[in-house]
Amino acid sequence: MFSLCLSSTYLKTDDGKNELDSLLSAIASGNKKALEQLYTLCSPAVYSFALSILRNEEDAKDVLQDSFVALYRQAEKYRPKGNPMAWILTITKNLCLMKLRQRKKDGDTPLEDLAFTLSAPEDSSPEDKIVIEAALNSLSSEERQIVILHAVAGLRHREIAKILDLALPTALSKYNRALKKLRKMLC
Repeated sequence: MFSLCLSSTYLKTDDGKNELDSLLSAIASGNKKALEQLYTLCSPAVYSFALSILRNEEDAKDVLQDSFVALYRQAEKYRPKGNPMAWILTITKNLCLMKLRQRKKDGDTPLEDLAFTLSAPEDSSPEDKIVIEAALNSLSSEERQIVILHAVAGLRHREIAKILDLALPTALSKYNRALKKLRKMLC
């Protein structure tokens, strides 16, 4: 089966989580170098998650930048308990929802045929990128978000359920349904 390894698995380890905690503490102290390091580690997951919600590259890039500005401003509010990526992606989700509300208010709905792209591994061929895009587009928006939060950000299903305001069994069911769809398409 084609691998959906879209970002470093480092963030999924305890060492990765501890490093994120340390970086957030340093950012709370005003360390801008720590913000750069956090951006380097987390931007692929944040961008992919924003893109999965917004389905518009420019809006996702805006939310990516806004997320890290918000992280810098709110770092002192972070309390190390659980997964720091869940906190980061909750900020991203809230900014995405604000962007969607603004779109609705302005009547600026993106065209359905806008290309949905996802950060694929750098060594991927153009064909692989097309396959990833097509496979993810076969999923519902919510299924796509769940897969990205699990595969890219390394969140546990309990954390995903909380971020997306779903019951845990619903999140698990949608994740399993999404995997079946992906297997069918990719195998």
